[in-house]
Amino acid sequence: MSTETDKNDLIYMDVPAGRVVIRLRPDIAPLAAERIRTLSAEGFYDNVPFHRVIEGFMAQAGDPTGTGTGGSPLPDLKAEFTRDAKFLRGTLGMARTSDPNSANSQFFIMFEPSPHLDGQYTIVGDVIEGMENIDKIKRGGGASGMVREPDRIIKMRPASSETA
Repeated sequence: MSTETDKNDLIYMDVPAGRVVIRLRPDIAPLAAERIRTLSAEGFYDNVPFHRVIEGFMAQAGDPTGTGTGGSPLPDLKAEFTRDAKFLRGTLGMARTSDPNSANSQFFIMFEPSPHLDGQYTIVGDVIEGMENIDKIKRGGGASGMVREPDRIIKMRPASSETA
C-alpha cells in the first residue's frame, strides 16, 4: 500500500475470500468518492450482495435489494467522466442507468480492461490490494450476469475508521 495515499481515501472491503483495499480517486471524481466514503462509514454496504457478476468483465454491488434497481436514500450524483482515467483490471466504477447523472450507491469492479467504458462511466477508485479476492466472487448466469445466491460484502469501512 502506498504511503502517499491519504488514509481518508482508502476503503477496506471484506468479502468471503478476504480483504480488498480500494483507493478512492477524489482527484477525478470528488462527488462519487465522497459518496462511497459516506456510505461505507454508515455501514450501508455491509451484507450487500454482488448481484451482477460477469466473467471476464466485472462484479457489481451496492444495491441492498440485490435486484440491480435499488440504491441509497441519498440523491443521485452528477456524472464525473474523465478521458484520462481508463477502465483497467481493478478499476472501481459507479454503476448507473442510461441517464449519465443517475449513479447513487452501486459500483462495479473490473476483472479485465474495458476500453468501451472509458469516458462513459465515473471512475471512483482502484483495487490496490486483494484483487485475488474479487476474482473469487461467485459468477452470475447468462448474459445478464445476475447471481441467484450471490456472495456478499461482509463489511466495508473507510480505513480512517479502523483501529490498528
